[in-house]
Amino acid sequence: IELKRDAVPQVLLNKLYKLTPMQSSFGVINLAIVEGQPRVLNLKQMLEAFVDFRREVVRRRTEYELRKARARAHILEGLNKAIDALDYIIPLIRNARSVDEARQWLMGNFAALNEAQGWKGVPADLTLAGFLTKLRAVVSSIGFSELQAQAILDLQLRRLSALERQRILDEYEGIIRLIAELEEILSSETSLRRVIIKELEDVRRDFGDARRTEIIDEGVELTIEDLIADEDVAITVTNSGYIKRTPVTAYTRQGRGGKGRFGAMAKNGDFVEHIFVASTHSYIMILTDDGQVYKLKVHEIPDAATAARGKAVVNLINIPTQRKLAGVLPVRDFSEDRYVVMVTRKGVIKKTSLAEFQNIRLNGINAINVDEGDELLDVVITDGTKRILIATHSGMAIRFDEKDARPMGRATRGVRGIELRPDDFVVSLCALSSDDNERMLSISEQGYGKQTKISDYRLQSRGGRGVINMKTTEKTGRVVAVFPVEDDSELMIITQHGKLIRIEASVIRKTGRSASGVRLIKTDGGDKVTSASLLEPMVEEGEGLEIVE
Repeated sequence: IELKRDAVPQVLLNKLYKLTPMQSSFGVINLAIVEGQPRVLNLKQMLEAFVDFRREVVRRRTEYELRKARARAHILEGLNKAIDALDYIIPLIRNARSVDEARQWLMGNFAALNEAQGWKGVPADLTLAGFLTKLRAVVSSIGFSELQAQAILDLQLRRLSALERQRILDEYEGIIRLIAELEEILSSETSLRRVIIKELEDVRRDFGDARRTEIIDEGVELTIEDLIADEDVAITVTNSGYIKRTPVTAYTRQGRGGKGRFGAMAKNGDFVEHIFVASTHSYIMILTDDGQVYKLKVHEIPDAATAARGKAVVNLINIPTQRKLAGVLPVRDFSEDRYVVMVTRKGVIKKTSLAEFQNIRLNGINAINVDEGDELLDVVITDGTKRILIATHSGMAIRFDEKDARPMGRATRGVRGIELRPDDFVVSLCALSSDDNERMLSISEQGYGKQTKISDYRLQSRGGRGVINMKTTEKTGRVVAVFPVEDDSELMIITQHGKLIRIEASVIRKTGRSASGVRLIKTDGGDKVTSASLLEPMVEEGEGLEIVE
Protein backbone atom coordinates (compact mmCIF):
# COMPACT_ATOMS: atom_id res chain seq x y z
CA ILE A 1 0.00 0.00 0.00
CA GLU A 2 1.41 3.37 -1.01
CA LEU A 3 0.85 6.07 1.59
CA LYS A 4 0.74 9.83 1.42
CA ARG A 5 3.71 11.68 2.83
CA ASP A 6 1.92 12.76 6.02
CA ALA A 7 0.18 9.42 6.66
CA VAL A 8 0.93 7.46 9.83
CA PRO A 9 1.53 3.79 8.89
CA GLN A 10 0.56 2.33 12.27
CA VAL A 11 -2.71 4.27 12.37
CA LEU A 12 -3.56 3.08 8.85
CA LEU A 13 -2.74 -0.51 9.82
CA ASN A 14 -4.97 -0.22 12.90
CA LYS A 15 -7.82 1.06 10.72
CA LEU A 16 -7.39 -1.90 8.36
CA TYR A 17 -7.58 -4.24 11.35
CA LYS A 18 -10.66 -2.47 12.70
CA LEU A 19 -12.63 -1.75 9.55
CA THR A 20 -11.80 -4.63 7.18
CA PRO A 21 -11.67 -8.46 7.36
CA MET A 22 -7.88 -8.20 7.63
CA GLN A 23 -8.37 -9.10 11.28
CA SER A 24 -11.35 -11.20 12.32
CA SER A 25 -12.66 -12.12 15.73
CA PHE A 26 -14.63 -15.26 16.50
CA GLY A 27 -16.07 -16.61 19.69
CA VAL A 28 -14.74 -19.73 21.40
CA ILE A 29 -16.31 -21.46 24.39
CA ASN A 30 -13.57 -23.41 26.17
CA LEU A 31 -15.86 -26.00 27.76
CA ALA A 32 -13.98 -28.87 29.39
CA ILE A 33 -14.52 -31.60 31.96
CA VAL A 34 -12.44 -30.76 35.01
CA GLU A 35 -12.51 -33.17 37.96
CA GLY A 36 -15.66 -34.71 36.57
CA GLN A 37 -17.49 -31.39 36.23
CA PRO A 38 -18.09 -29.31 33.06
CA ARG A 39 -16.39 -25.90 33.30
CA VAL A 40 -15.79 -22.96 30.96
CA LEU A 41 -12.11 -22.05 31.18
CA ASN A 42 -10.03 -19.09 30.12
CA LEU A 43 -6.55 -19.57 28.66
CA LYS A 44 -4.79 -19.43 32.01
CA GLN A 45 -7.24 -21.89 33.58
CA MET A 46 -6.79 -24.25 30.63
CA LEU A 47 -3.03 -24.25 31.07
CA GLU A 48 -3.37 -24.74 34.82
CA ALA A 49 -5.77 -27.66 34.28
CA PHE A 50 -3.33 -29.25 31.81
CA VAL A 51 -0.42 -28.85 34.24
CA ASP A 52 -2.53 -30.41 37.02
CA PHE A 53 -3.38 -33.28 34.66
CA ARG A 54 0.29 -33.82 33.78
CA ARG A 55 1.21 -33.67 37.47
CA GLU A 56 -1.31 -36.42 38.25
CA VAL A 57 -0.15 -38.55 35.28
CA VAL A 58 3.51 -38.28 36.26
CA ARG A 59 2.68 -39.00 39.91
CA ARG A 60 0.69 -42.15 39.11
CA ARG A 61 3.28 -43.35 36.61
CA THR A 62 6.05 -42.80 39.14
CA GLU A 63 4.14 -44.69 41.82
CA TYR A 64 3.68 -47.61 39.40
CA GLU A 65 7.35 -47.59 38.39
CA LEU A 66 8.35 -47.44 42.05
CA ARG A 67 6.25 -50.52 42.86
CA LYS A 68 7.81 -52.43 39.94
CA ALA A 69 11.32 -51.32 40.89
CA ARG A 70 10.88 -52.34 44.53
CA ALA A 71 9.55 -55.76 43.45
CA ARG A 72 12.52 -56.26 41.12
CA ALA A 73 14.95 -55.12 43.81
CA HIS A 74 13.38 -57.67 46.17
CA ILE A 75 13.98 -60.47 43.63
CA LEU A 76 17.55 -59.38 42.89
CA GLU A 77 18.30 -59.13 46.59
CA GLY A 78 17.17 -62.75 47.00
CA LEU A 79 19.24 -63.92 44.02
CA ASN A 80 22.35 -62.21 45.36
CA LYS A 81 21.92 -63.87 48.75
CA ALA A 82 21.29 -67.23 47.09
CA ILE A 83 24.45 -66.92 44.99
CA ASP A 84 26.44 -66.14 48.14
CA ALA A 85 25.06 -69.37 49.70
CA LEU A 86 25.29 -71.66 46.65
CA ASP A 87 27.07 -74.42 48.60
CA TYR A 88 23.87 -74.91 50.59
CA ILE A 89 21.22 -73.81 48.07
CA ILE A 90 22.22 -76.25 45.30
CA PRO A 91 22.17 -79.40 47.54
CA LEU A 92 18.84 -78.23 48.98
CA ILE A 93 17.23 -77.93 45.54
CA ARG A 94 18.92 -81.11 44.25
CA ASN A 95 17.66 -83.30 47.11
CA ALA A 96 14.09 -81.91 47.26
CA ARG A 97 11.47 -84.37 46.10
CA SER A 98 9.37 -81.65 44.38
CA VAL A 99 9.50 -78.00 43.40
CA ASP A 100 7.00 -77.19 46.12
CA GLU A 101 9.16 -78.94 48.73
CA ALA A 102 12.23 -77.03 47.54
CA ARG A 103 10.29 -73.75 47.76
CA GLN A 104 9.17 -74.54 51.31
CA TRP A 105 12.70 -75.45 52.36
CA LEU A 106 14.04 -72.17 50.89
CA MET A 107 11.41 -70.27 52.87
CA GLY A 108 12.60 -72.02 56.07
CA ASN A 109 9.86 -74.64 56.41
CA PHE A 110 12.03 -77.68 57.35
CA ALA A 111 9.28 -80.07 58.52
CA ALA A 112 10.29 -82.91 56.17
CA LEU A 113 13.99 -82.16 56.17
CA ASN A 114 14.72 -84.59 59.03
CA GLU A 115 13.32 -87.46 56.95
CA ALA A 116 15.92 -86.91 54.25
CA GLN A 117 18.10 -89.97 53.64
CA GLY A 118 21.11 -90.35 51.40
CA TRP A 119 21.56 -86.69 50.44
CA LYS A 120 23.69 -85.97 47.46
CA GLY A 121 26.27 -83.18 47.36
CA VAL A 122 27.10 -83.23 51.06
CA PRO A 123 30.69 -82.07 51.63
CA ALA A 124 33.00 -84.94 52.54
CA ASP A 125 34.21 -83.24 55.68
CA LEU A 126 30.68 -83.04 57.15
CA THR A 127 28.20 -85.59 58.30
CA LEU A 128 24.68 -85.39 56.91
CA ALA A 129 23.35 -84.29 60.27
CA GLY A 130 25.99 -81.60 60.59
CA PHE A 131 25.35 -80.36 57.05
CA LEU A 132 21.60 -80.18 57.59
CA THR A 133 22.12 -78.23 60.79
CA LYS A 134 24.30 -75.66 59.00
CA LEU A 135 21.82 -75.54 56.07
CA ARG A 136 18.98 -74.73 58.46
CA ALA A 137 21.03 -71.96 60.05
CA VAL A 138 22.05 -70.39 56.72
CA VAL A 139 18.57 -70.49 55.14
CA SER A 140 16.90 -69.24 58.32
CA SER A 141 19.31 -66.30 58.56
CA ILE A 142 18.61 -65.32 54.95
CA GLY A 143 14.81 -65.57 55.24
CA PHE A 144 13.79 -65.90 51.58
CA SER A 145 10.26 -64.77 50.71
CA GLU A 146 8.01 -66.83 48.48
CA LEU A 147 8.78 -64.57 45.50
CA GLN A 148 12.50 -64.84 46.13
CA ALA A 149 12.29 -68.61 46.55
CA GLN A 150 10.43 -68.97 43.25
CA ALA A 151 12.98 -66.72 41.50
CA ILE A 152 15.81 -68.91 42.82
CA LEU A 153 14.08 -72.02 41.49
CA ASP A 154 13.59 -70.29 38.11
CA LEU A 155 17.26 -69.26 37.94
CA GLN A 156 19.08 -70.80 34.99
CA LEU A 157 22.38 -72.51 35.71
CA ARG A 158 24.21 -70.29 33.21
CA ARG A 159 23.50 -67.33 35.43
CA LEU A 160 25.70 -68.84 38.11
CA SER A 161 28.80 -67.88 36.15
CA ALA A 162 30.95 -65.08 37.52
CA LEU A 163 29.94 -62.75 34.65
CA GLU A 164 26.23 -63.32 35.14
CA ARG A 165 26.60 -62.92 38.88
CA GLN A 166 28.20 -59.48 38.30
CA ARG A 167 25.35 -58.52 36.00
CA ILE A 168 22.83 -59.39 38.70
CA LEU A 169 24.77 -57.26 41.17
CA ASP A 170 24.98 -54.32 38.71
CA GLU A 171 21.26 -54.54 37.98
CA TYR A 172 20.52 -54.49 41.71
CA GLU A 173 22.61 -51.36 42.26
CA GLY A 174 20.90 -49.66 39.30
CA ILE A 175 17.48 -50.54 40.67
CA ILE A 176 18.40 -49.08 44.07
CA ARG A 177 19.40 -45.78 42.40
CA LEU A 178 16.16 -45.77 40.39
CA ILE A 179 14.12 -46.30 43.55
CA ALA A 180 15.85 -43.30 45.17
CA GLU A 181 15.07 -41.13 42.13
CA LEU A 182 11.43 -42.17 42.04
CA GLU A 183 11.03 -41.56 45.77
CA GLU A 184 12.56 -38.08 45.31
CA ILE A 185 10.02 -37.25 42.57
CA LEU A 186 7.11 -38.29 44.79
CA SER A 187 8.39 -36.47 47.87
CA SER A 188 9.38 -33.18 46.18
CA GLU A 189 7.04 -30.88 44.21
CA THR A 190 10.10 -29.27 42.61
CA SER A 191 11.38 -32.62 41.30
CA LEU A 192 7.92 -33.52 40.02
CA ARG A 193 7.68 -30.17 38.21
CA ARG A 194 11.16 -30.70 36.73
CA VAL A 195 10.03 -34.02 35.20
CA ILE A 196 6.95 -32.37 33.67
CA ILE A 197 9.05 -29.58 32.15
CA LYS A 198 11.62 -32.01 30.73
CA GLU A 199 8.96 -34.16 29.10
CA LEU A 200 7.29 -31.10 27.55
CA GLU A 201 10.66 -29.95 26.22
CA ASP A 202 11.23 -33.42 24.75
CA VAL A 203 7.86 -33.23 22.99
CA ARG A 204 8.70 -29.79 21.64
CA ARG A 205 12.08 -30.99 20.41
CA ASP A 206 10.71 -34.12 18.74
CA PHE A 207 7.40 -32.85 17.39
CA GLY A 208 7.50 -29.04 17.56
CA ASP A 209 7.07 -26.95 14.40
CA ALA A 210 6.66 -23.27 13.59
CA ARG A 211 3.57 -21.76 15.24
CA ARG A 212 0.93 -20.64 12.76
CA THR A 213 -0.95 -18.34 15.12
CA GLU A 214 0.11 -15.78 17.71
CA ILE A 215 -1.32 -14.99 21.12
CA ILE A 216 -0.87 -11.23 21.54
CA ASP A 217 -2.33 -8.40 23.59
CA GLU A 218 -2.55 -6.01 20.65
CA GLY A 219 -5.13 -6.33 17.95
CA VAL A 220 -7.72 -8.10 20.06
CA GLU A 221 -9.65 -4.88 20.59
CA LEU A 222 -8.46 -1.57 19.20
CA THR A 223 -9.20 1.58 21.16
CA ILE A 224 -10.13 4.88 19.58
CA GLU A 225 -6.57 6.15 20.24
CA ASP A 226 -5.23 3.41 17.95
CA LEU A 227 -7.18 4.98 15.08
CA ILE A 228 -5.98 8.53 15.75
CA ALA A 229 -2.55 9.87 14.86
CA ASP A 230 -0.46 11.02 17.82
CA GLU A 231 0.06 14.66 16.85
CA ASP A 232 0.11 18.06 18.51
CA VAL A 233 -2.96 20.30 18.37
CA ALA A 234 -3.72 23.73 19.81
CA ILE A 235 -6.35 23.76 22.58
CA THR A 236 -8.18 27.02 23.23
CA VAL A 237 -10.50 27.74 26.16
CA THR A 238 -12.57 30.91 26.27
CA ASN A 239 -13.37 33.07 29.25
CA SER A 240 -16.92 31.71 29.44
CA GLY A 241 -15.93 28.03 29.25
CA TYR A 242 -15.94 27.11 25.55
CA ILE A 243 -13.25 24.74 24.30
CA LYS A 244 -11.98 23.57 20.91
CA ARG A 245 -8.92 22.07 19.25
CA THR A 246 -7.23 23.30 16.11
CA PRO A 247 -4.27 21.99 14.09
CA VAL A 248 -1.03 23.69 15.09
CA THR A 249 -0.59 24.74 11.47
CA ALA A 250 -3.30 27.34 12.08
CA TYR A 251 -1.14 29.39 14.44
CA THR A 252 2.28 30.98 14.66
CA ARG A 253 4.17 32.98 17.24
CA GLN A 254 3.81 36.77 16.98
CA GLY A 255 6.98 38.81 16.89
CA ARG A 256 7.17 41.96 18.98
CA GLY A 257 5.06 44.66 17.32
CA GLY A 258 3.42 42.13 15.02
CA LYS A 259 -0.21 42.48 14.08
CA GLY A 260 -2.29 39.36 14.47
CA ARG A 261 -5.81 38.23 15.28
CA PHE A 262 -6.67 37.33 18.86
CA GLY A 263 -9.14 34.82 20.24
CA ALA A 264 -12.60 35.25 18.82
CA MET A 265 -14.50 38.18 20.32
CA ALA A 266 -17.65 36.27 19.77
CA LYS A 267 -20.95 36.16 21.52
CA ASN A 268 -21.32 38.31 24.67
CA GLY A 269 -17.76 39.59 24.39
CA ASP A 270 -16.22 36.14 24.97
CA PHE A 271 -12.51 35.74 24.22
CA VAL A 272 -9.75 33.12 24.29
CA GLU A 273 -8.31 33.00 27.81
CA HIS A 274 -6.09 29.89 27.54
CA ILE A 275 -4.22 28.40 24.60
CA PHE A 276 -1.71 25.57 24.80
CA VAL A 277 -0.35 22.67 22.77
CA ALA A 278 -1.28 19.09 23.64
CA SER A 279 -1.02 15.69 21.98
CA THR A 280 -4.18 14.05 20.66
CA HIS A 281 -3.28 11.09 22.92
CA SER A 282 -2.99 13.20 26.08
CA TYR A 283 -5.56 14.59 28.53
CA ILE A 284 -7.00 17.88 29.72
CA MET A 285 -7.61 18.17 33.47
CA ILE A 286 -10.46 20.54 34.27
CA LEU A 287 -10.93 21.76 37.86
CA THR A 288 -14.08 23.52 39.06
CA ASP A 289 -14.69 25.97 41.88
CA ASP A 290 -16.08 23.27 44.20
CA GLY A 291 -12.75 21.40 44.20
CA GLN A 292 -13.73 18.65 41.75
CA VAL A 293 -11.45 17.57 38.90
CA TYR A 294 -12.51 16.04 35.58
CA LYS A 295 -10.52 14.48 32.76
CA LEU A 296 -11.11 14.86 29.04
CA LYS A 297 -9.17 13.20 26.24
CA VAL A 298 -7.80 15.73 23.78
CA HIS A 299 -9.14 13.85 20.75
CA GLU A 300 -12.65 14.13 22.26
CA ILE A 301 -12.50 17.92 22.08
CA PRO A 302 -14.31 19.18 18.94
CA ASP A 303 -12.08 20.15 16.04
CA ALA A 304 -12.89 23.70 14.87
CA ALA A 305 -11.49 26.59 12.85
CA THR A 306 -9.64 29.40 14.58
CA ALA A 307 -12.62 31.77 14.25
CA ALA A 308 -15.09 29.27 15.73
CA ARG A 309 -16.11 29.50 19.36
CA GLY A 310 -15.96 25.78 20.12
CA LYS A 311 -18.23 23.81 22.41
CA ALA A 312 -19.18 24.41 26.03
CA VAL A 313 -17.14 22.27 28.41
CA VAL A 314 -20.32 21.33 30.33
CA ASN A 315 -21.55 19.59 27.17
CA LEU A 316 -18.42 17.41 26.93
CA ILE A 317 -18.04 16.21 30.51
CA ASN A 318 -20.39 15.77 33.43
CA ILE A 319 -19.88 19.17 35.08
CA PRO A 320 -22.91 20.76 36.80
CA THR A 321 -23.97 23.86 34.86
CA GLN A 322 -23.73 26.12 37.93
CA ARG A 323 -20.03 25.36 38.43
CA LYS A 324 -17.24 27.68 37.26
CA LEU A 325 -13.92 26.59 35.78
CA ALA A 326 -11.03 27.18 38.17
CA GLY A 327 -8.27 25.72 35.99
CA VAL A 328 -7.56 23.88 32.74
CA LEU A 329 -4.33 21.82 32.60
CA PRO A 330 -2.85 19.75 29.73
CA VAL A 331 -1.33 16.44 30.93
CA ARG A 332 0.55 13.88 28.86
CA ASP A 333 1.48 11.51 31.68
CA PHE A 334 0.64 11.51 35.37
CA SER A 335 4.18 11.37 36.73
CA GLU A 336 5.05 11.48 40.41
CA ASP A 337 7.70 14.21 40.00
CA ARG A 338 5.13 16.87 39.02
CA TYR A 339 2.56 18.51 41.24
CA VAL A 340 -0.83 20.20 41.04
CA VAL A 341 -0.80 23.37 43.17
CA MET A 342 -4.23 24.78 44.08
CA VAL A 343 -5.34 27.89 45.95
CA THR A 344 -8.79 28.82 47.24
CA ARG A 345 -10.45 32.21 47.49
CA LYS A 346 -9.77 32.24 51.25
CA GLY A 347 -6.04 31.62 50.92
CA VAL A 348 -5.81 27.85 51.44
CA ILE A 349 -3.05 26.28 49.32
CA LYS A 350 -2.59 22.62 48.55
CA LYS A 351 0.03 20.67 46.61
CA THR A 352 -0.76 17.16 45.38
CA SER A 353 1.30 14.79 43.24
CA LEU A 354 0.01 14.63 39.67
CA ALA A 355 0.09 10.82 39.97
CA GLU A 356 -2.86 11.07 42.41
CA PHE A 357 -5.06 12.07 39.45
CA GLN A 358 -4.25 9.03 37.30
CA ASN A 359 -7.75 7.55 37.60
CA ILE A 360 -10.46 10.18 37.29
CA ARG A 361 -14.06 8.98 37.01
CA LEU A 362 -16.51 10.30 34.42
CA ASN A 363 -18.34 12.28 37.09
CA GLY A 364 -15.06 13.63 38.50
CA ILE A 365 -13.17 13.11 41.73
CA ASN A 366 -12.28 15.35 44.64
CA ALA A 367 -9.06 17.35 44.16
CA ILE A 368 -9.34 19.44 47.33
CA ASN A 369 -11.77 19.64 50.24
CA VAL A 370 -13.18 23.15 49.99
CA ASP A 371 -14.56 24.75 53.16
CA GLU A 372 -18.16 25.96 53.17
CA GLY A 373 -18.26 29.51 51.83
CA ASP A 374 -14.90 29.05 50.09
CA GLU A 375 -14.14 28.08 46.47
CA LEU A 376 -11.20 26.86 44.41
CA LEU A 377 -9.79 29.88 42.61
CA ASP A 378 -6.78 28.86 40.54
CA VAL A 379 -4.50 25.91 39.82
CA VAL A 380 -1.06 25.38 38.23
CA ILE A 381 1.24 22.43 37.50
CA THR A 382 4.79 22.63 38.87
CA ASP A 383 7.96 20.55 38.97
CA GLY A 384 8.47 21.01 42.71
CA THR A 385 11.12 23.75 42.35
CA LYS A 386 8.98 26.84 41.68
CA ARG A 387 8.30 29.88 43.82
CA ILE A 388 4.66 30.59 44.54
CA LEU A 389 3.05 34.05 44.55
CA ILE A 390 -0.45 34.57 45.95
CA ALA A 391 -2.07 38.00 45.43
CA THR A 392 -5.15 39.31 47.22
CA HIS A 393 -8.03 41.68 46.47
CA SER A 394 -6.85 44.30 48.99
CA GLY A 395 -3.45 44.65 47.34
CA MET A 396 -1.31 42.23 49.36
CA ALA A 397 0.92 39.46 47.98
CA ILE A 398 3.13 36.75 49.43
CA ARG A 399 5.98 34.93 47.69
CA PHE A 400 7.39 31.72 49.13
CA ASP A 401 9.28 28.62 48.06
CA GLU A 402 7.08 25.82 46.75
CA LYS A 403 8.81 23.39 49.11
CA ASP A 404 7.07 25.19 52.01
CA ALA A 405 3.87 23.46 50.90
CA ARG A 406 4.34 19.73 51.46
CA PRO A 407 2.58 17.27 49.11
CA MET A 408 -0.80 16.06 50.38
CA GLY A 409 -3.35 13.46 49.29
CA ARG A 410 -6.50 14.32 47.35
CA ALA A 411 -8.97 13.97 50.21
CA THR A 412 -7.45 16.82 52.24
CA ARG A 413 -8.13 20.51 52.77
CA GLY A 414 -4.65 21.98 52.38
CA VAL A 415 -2.81 24.53 54.51
CA ARG A 416 -2.83 28.29 54.88
CA GLY A 417 -1.02 29.99 52.03
CA ILE A 418 -1.60 33.58 53.11
CA GLU A 419 -3.18 35.20 56.15
CA LEU A 420 -6.11 37.35 55.01
CA ARG A 421 -7.90 40.26 56.60
CA PRO A 422 -11.62 39.62 57.23
CA ASP A 423 -12.75 41.47 54.08
CA ASP A 424 -9.95 40.21 51.82
CA PHE A 425 -9.73 37.27 49.40
CA VAL A 426 -7.27 35.77 46.90
CA VAL A 427 -7.42 36.88 43.26
CA SER A 428 -4.37 35.19 41.68
CA LEU A 429 -1.95 32.26 41.97
CA CYS A 430 1.35 32.27 40.06
CA ALA A 431 4.14 29.67 39.79
CA LEU A 432 7.39 31.53 39.11
CA SER A 433 10.97 30.52 38.37
CA SER A 434 13.69 30.83 40.99
CA ASP A 435 15.85 33.22 38.94
CA ASP A 436 13.64 36.24 39.87
CA ASN A 437 13.49 37.65 36.32
CA GLU A 438 9.72 38.01 35.99
CA ARG A 439 7.67 41.20 36.22
CA MET A 440 4.27 41.08 37.86
CA LEU A 441 1.35 43.00 36.33
CA SER A 442 -1.41 44.08 38.73
CA ILE A 443 -4.85 45.34 37.58
CA SER A 444 -7.37 47.09 39.87
CA GLU A 445 -11.17 47.46 39.80
CA GLN A 446 -11.09 51.06 38.51
CA GLY A 447 -8.82 50.16 35.61
CA TYR A 448 -5.42 51.01 37.08
CA GLY A 449 -2.38 48.86 36.40
CA LYS A 450 1.36 48.63 37.01
CA GLN A 451 4.35 46.36 36.49
CA THR A 452 6.71 45.46 39.35
CA LYS A 453 9.89 43.38 39.38
CA ILE A 454 9.39 40.08 41.18
CA SER A 455 12.60 40.69 43.13
CA ASP A 456 10.78 43.52 44.94
CA TYR A 457 8.63 40.87 46.65
CA ARG A 458 10.84 39.42 49.36
CA LEU A 459 10.83 35.65 49.82
CA GLN A 460 8.85 34.74 52.95
CA SER A 461 7.53 31.69 54.74
CA ARG A 462 4.14 30.32 53.77
CA GLY A 463 1.14 31.51 55.79
CA GLY A 464 2.18 35.11 56.48
CA ARG A 465 0.34 38.34 55.61
CA GLY A 466 2.75 39.08 52.78
CA VAL A 467 3.80 42.52 51.52
CA ILE A 468 2.02 45.34 49.73
CA ASN A 469 1.60 44.48 46.07
CA MET A 470 -0.39 47.52 44.96
CA LYS A 471 -1.52 50.61 46.83
CA THR A 472 -5.30 50.53 46.66
CA THR A 473 -7.47 53.58 47.25
CA GLU A 474 -11.05 54.58 46.53
CA LYS A 475 -9.74 56.00 43.28
CA THR A 476 -8.00 52.80 42.13
CA GLY A 477 -10.34 50.27 43.63
CA ARG A 478 -9.11 46.88 44.77
CA VAL A 479 -6.98 44.37 42.84
CA VAL A 480 -8.73 41.97 40.44
CA ALA A 481 -5.79 40.15 38.79
CA VAL A 482 -2.01 39.66 39.08
CA PHE A 483 0.14 37.67 36.63
CA PRO A 484 3.67 37.69 35.14
CA VAL A 485 4.19 39.49 31.80
CA GLU A 486 6.88 40.24 29.24
CA ASP A 487 7.29 43.31 27.02
CA ASP A 488 5.52 41.63 24.10
CA SER A 489 2.63 40.33 26.24
CA GLU A 490 -0.89 41.56 25.55
CA LEU A 491 -3.83 41.39 27.89
CA MET A 492 -7.59 41.63 27.83
CA ILE A 493 -9.45 43.66 30.46
CA ILE A 494 -13.20 43.11 30.94
CA THR A 495 -15.59 45.31 32.92
CA GLN A 496 -18.85 44.60 34.67
CA HIS A 497 -20.83 46.39 31.93
CA GLY A 498 -19.25 44.33 29.17
CA LYS A 499 -16.56 46.78 28.06
CA LEU A 500 -13.39 45.11 26.73
CA ILE A 501 -10.00 46.56 26.00
CA ARG A 502 -6.86 44.96 24.63
CA ILE A 503 -3.60 46.54 25.72
CA GLU A 504 0.11 45.82 25.32
CA ALA A 505 2.10 45.23 28.51
CA SER A 506 4.96 47.34 27.16
CA VAL A 507 2.92 50.57 27.57
CA ILE A 508 2.18 49.92 31.24
CA ARG A 509 4.45 51.75 33.67
CA LYS A 510 7.04 49.83 35.68
CA THR A 511 6.89 50.93 39.33
CA GLY A 512 7.56 49.73 42.84
CA ARG A 513 5.26 47.56 44.92
CA SER A 514 3.46 50.30 46.83
CA ALA A 515 2.56 52.40 43.76
CA SER A 516 -1.01 52.68 42.45
CA GLY A 517 -0.12 52.48 38.77
CA VAL A 518 -1.65 54.27 35.80
CA ARG A 519 -5.15 54.21 34.34
CA LEU A 520 -5.55 51.54 31.66
CA ILE A 521 -9.32 51.72 31.09
CA LYS A 522 -11.99 54.23 32.09
CA THR A 523 -14.81 52.99 34.30
CA ASP A 524 -17.86 55.26 34.35
CA GLY A 525 -21.28 55.02 35.97
CA GLY A 526 -20.42 52.48 38.63
CA ASP A 527 -18.66 50.18 36.16
CA LYS A 528 -15.76 48.05 37.47
CA VAL A 529 -13.09 45.79 36.03
CA THR A 530 -14.10 42.20 36.77
CA SER A 531 -11.24 40.25 35.21
CA ALA A 532 -8.02 40.55 33.25
CA SER A 533 -6.15 37.83 31.37
CA LEU A 534 -3.14 37.39 29.14
CA LEU A 535 -3.95 36.90 25.47
CA GLU A 536 -2.07 34.52 23.22
CA PRO A 537 -1.34 36.00 19.75
CA MET A 538 -2.36 34.03 16.67
CA VAL A 539 -2.30 34.61 12.92
CA GLU A 540 -4.75 33.64 10.24
CA GLU A 541 -5.26 29.97 9.53
CA GLY A 542 -2.59 28.37 7.36
CA GLU A 543 -0.01 31.16 7.66
CA GLY A 544 2.47 29.52 10.01
CA LEU A 545 3.73 26.44 11.78
CA GLU A 546 5.00 27.65 15.14
CA ILE A 547 2.85 27.62 18.25
CA VAL A 548 3.12 29.33 21.61
CA GLU A 549 3.52 26.59 24.27
